[in-house]
Amino acid sequence: MTIDRDGPRATTIRYLPVRIPGALISGEDFARRSGIHPELLARLVRLGLVAASRDASGALWFRPDELTTVARIERLHTGLSLNYAAVGVVMDLLDRIRVLERALRRQRGDPVRIQGSDETSIDGGGTATWI
Repeated sequence: MTIDRDGPRATTIRYLPVRIPGALISGEDFARRSGIHPELLARLVRLGLVAASRDASGALWFRPDELTTVARIERLHTGLSLNYAAVGVVMDLLDRIRVLERALRRQRGDPVRIQGSDETSIDGGGTATWI
């Protein structure tokens, strides 16, 4: 509300949409955003490929960063024609390779990738950011 010499008047304040860190996405919204069927999403959770939490009613809730995990799963599933159980094994191996490569680079004194950057990987990830 703004007060001027003619008296109080209402003003409208508009805010840009902001993502709140730590905010969770409902299962339905997550499935829509990721482009996969809700039943497949529930299967990926049961297989332990995607992390989710359940509320008191049993509904699934996801962190926004799990969207990249689902994209990675789908790239491996489609690109290499792997079943979802095999995708889990490949993802574990790729994560282990990434950890070992990072340790080797640190040991040799090579540049280190920034945590959370899009890393180039065997499964067709993005570009690397170096410091």
